[in-house]
Amino acid sequence: MQPQENVEQFGYRQELRRRIGLSDLVFYGLIFMVPIAPFAIFGNVFHISKGMPALTYAIGMVALLFTAASYAQMVKAFPLSGSVYNYAGRGIAAPIGFMTGWAILLDYILAPGLLYLVASIAMNASVPAVPVAVWLVFFVVVNTVINMRGIRMTISLTKALITVELVVLGLFLAAGVWALMQGKGRGFSLTPLFNPDTFSWPVVFGAVSVAVLSFLGFDGISMLVEEAKGGSAQVGKAMRLALILAGVLFIVQVWVAALLVPDPAGLLANGDQAGTAFYDTAEVAGGSWLAHLTSTATAVSWGLADTMVAQVAVSRLLYAMARDRQLPSFLAKVSVKHSVPTNAILFVAALSIVLGLWMSNRADGVDLLSSLINMGALIAFIVLHISVITHYVVRRKSTDYWAHLVMPLIGMAILIFVVVNANILAQKVGLIWLAIGAVVLLVLYLRGRRPAPAGLAATGEHVMEEQR
Repeated sequence: MQPQENVEQFGYRQELRRRIGLSDLVFYGLIFMVPIAPFAIFGNVFHISKGMPALTYAIGMVALLFTAASYAQMVKAFPLSGSVYNYAGRGIAAPIGFMTGWAILLDYILAPGLLYLVASIAMNASVPAVPVAVWLVFFVVVNTVINMRGIRMTISLTKALITVELVVLGLFLAAGVWALMQGKGRGFSLTPLFNPDTFSWPVVFGAVSVAVLSFLGFDGISMLVEEAKGGSAQVGKAMRLALILAGVLFIVQVWVAALLVPDPAGLLANGDQAGTAFYDTAEVAGGSWLAHLTSTATAVSWGLADTMVAQVAVSRLLYAMARDRQLPSFLAKVSVKHSVPTNAILFVAALSIVLGLWMSNRADGVDLLSSLINMGALIAFIVLHISVITHYVVRRKSTDYWAHLVMPLIGMAILIFVVVNANILAQKVGLIWLAIGAVVLLVLYLRGRRPAPAGLAATGEHVMEEQR
């Protein structure tokens, strides 16, 4: 391991084992994003984008490739768990790092709850005799037991699950293309990618703010930098590969689905109120068996595969912030036997159960959680771009203006436009969450626990002492 990859220079011990290779990281990112993620939100994206879901996902992929480039730069500078919390805190200022970590926490800590809820509702629809609450607790317990056993078991199981997802996706695409060739649907057309009659930038970027939910997870790869065999270079490459692979899969599947929508005019006018738009297209493509297969695959992938890796990511963020005393110290405890942050994993499990059960009693529970998650991630990504410019151009006087100035500015501009055109509820929730974070930060200052990651200030020395 090269010196710059040694976490001890930042004031920490190497507690997490380096066991993960490049393919493992790519699979992790893919399973976090879920190759069949558009199945669940296709109808909503089709409705908001005015029938151009392929364009929506294409723009989302390009926008987040700029974000992935900024991640690669910052993970190289600070190869630490904690993602944007550490990048902003060390690249800009410690208080900014706390607020950015707080913003991304909105995404990471609520994502498992949303995924468990969506999967449990889907399984309840398939097996009504088993209540949503029972399915939710079942999914949480299974994933927690697996994650407590160590990162290698998690990676191995996610590889098996993603294989199943890709098989289901392959069946849908094969049936869908064959159906189009047989004259079903609207036939082959470019309108899902571009329709001049309905196109407008506000419409498309408004849809991107929803579709970005499918891409969230590529950034979770950065959380595993302290466990990656190849360090930061490997993590940066894995993020780009996972994002491109997922983007291509998303574009292809929504393109085919858009051409097979049984009632496109009705979907455009009324939206996907029943949440079955994609499964309706699957039935057109291959019959009821394909509709049931795609809906069941969605439930399993969201309830087991995606939530499994989501729990890994948020536990590493909680671990990183706790070892800097920005969250309760018990969250920084690492299992000696399995080298995983046990208390953080258990905390996420408990929170997911409480949150999932609470939101299951609300009619707008899924929409509310989606709004919270998307906005937290978008805000954190914007600050990430700023941290690249501040760290490299302002502080280190870098002359690589393309990588350290132009690309971050383009990525930031796209994301700001997405935020401006996002759902009003999402905007309000994002501001409220940031306001709560500001209050927490003020309390930390008043208690003498001002943000100062280890290695940046004397106040960080306590972390080394506690870990010894």
